[in-house]
Amino acid sequence: MTRIAGSTALITGGASGIGYLTGKRLLEEGASHLVIWDVQDDAMQRVVGELAGRGRRVTGFRVDVTDLAQVQRTLRQMQGVGIDVDLLINNAGIVVGKQFADHSHEEIQRSMAVNALAPMHLTREVLTRMLARGSGHIVNISSAAGMVSNPGMSVYCASKWALIGWSDSLRLELERSRSGVRVTTVLPYYTDTGLFAGVHSPLIPLLEPEHVARAIVNAIRRDRILVYLPWWMRLTPLLRGLLPARWFDTIGGDWIGVYRSMTTFTGRPR
Repeated sequence: MTRIAGSTALITGGASGIGYLTGKRLLEEGASHLVIWDVQDDAMQRVVGELAGRGRRVTGFRVDVTDLAQVQRTLRQMQGVGIDVDLLINNAGIVVGKQFADHSHEEIQRSMAVNALAPMHLTREVLTRMLARGSGHIVNISSAAGMVSNPGMSVYCASKWALIGWSDSLRLELERSRSGVRVTTVLPYYTDTGLFAGVHSPLIPLLEPEHVARAIVNAIRRDRILVYLPWWMRLTPLLRGLLPARWFDTIGGDWIGVYRSMTTFTGRPR
């Protein structure tokens, strides 16, 4: 069981959506210090102002998580004032909703950097001190898209497949070395935060972000390994393994409508 009360939590992409709601809930659960990293400086300052006070300590840093030098510099700055991370929530993410042939090389690079590489680099930097203390908890927010191929989000799927493979492999390494550091991987369906604005999902409702944030905090407390949202998404790997590929395409993609879900995607306004 991971102890939330009295802990210091770092959340990337913590100024909005799931990151913001998870940080808010961690404070309600007794976390003593919430550290928010985000590229949206104005939004981050508003959130810091909103959540701080009443004994709560909230700090914000403008950080581009794809800039390793900036990540390392900010961590040194935090350590210089005595901030050690107990809970790391790798939440920052982006999605480009278009056919692969329409992607620019910059969009491919940026998507993989934010969604897959940045969590690895940040975790590598934070992990050393967690290992030295013999405690810590790392939460990687992946996606159901890391289990299901989907037209219109091929690079996003690739980045989330990579994140799941790395995250659970890291979990095994840390468990087998008896490090005391826990790893949780979260795989939510489309969530109604604005990131997936315009998505068409007629049979499966979009998840409420408050529900996802609550599930993340519960998973931290209970040291959950894999968190599927909704719960029945855990059947997806089984069905992919049992059904011929064309059957899976027909049932999941066409009948349920997943393969058409991105056709009306608009995304969050820039």
